[in-house]
Formats: sequence, C-alpha cells, structure tokens
Amino acid sequence: MSQEFSRETHRNLLSRIPQCTGREISDWLRTVDDGPSLVRFDEKVSWLRAEHNLAYGHAKAIIHEHDLRRAARRLA
Repeated sequence: MSQEFSRETHRNLLSRIPQCTGREISDWLRTVDDGPSLVRFDEKVSWLRAEHNLAYGHAKAIIHEHDLRRAARRLA
C-alpha cells in the first residue's frame, strides 16, 4: 500500500478518532466489516468518507488499521 502513514502519525490519528467522531475505533472496524465488500484501499476510504462523512485522514487511518488487524488474524 503506497498511501501509508508513518507509525507515529497512524497512532496519533487513531487516538483522536473517538474524540472527533464520537465513536470508538472498534465501532468503526465493525462498520467496515459490515460495509460493502470493496477490494481496493482507496475505494474503502472513499466509502467511509461518503457514507459517514469522515475526514480523509480519519477514514484512511481506520481502513489502514482494519487491514493491519485482518493481516494479523491471518498470521495467527
């Protein structure tokens, strides 16, 4: 994925999402799980932005975190 944040930027964005959106990261990850079966990273980000009116950085951080956790589950 060529659109990655640095780890520090990603952690900072994740820490601010609950305050900015009123929802916890776990809620957003469930939303992505329950959302449409989109394949591409940018499609998922665009969907979150359009459907839930999220800022680009927040949507990108949520999808990146979702992808990281999904990859970790596959390795476990």
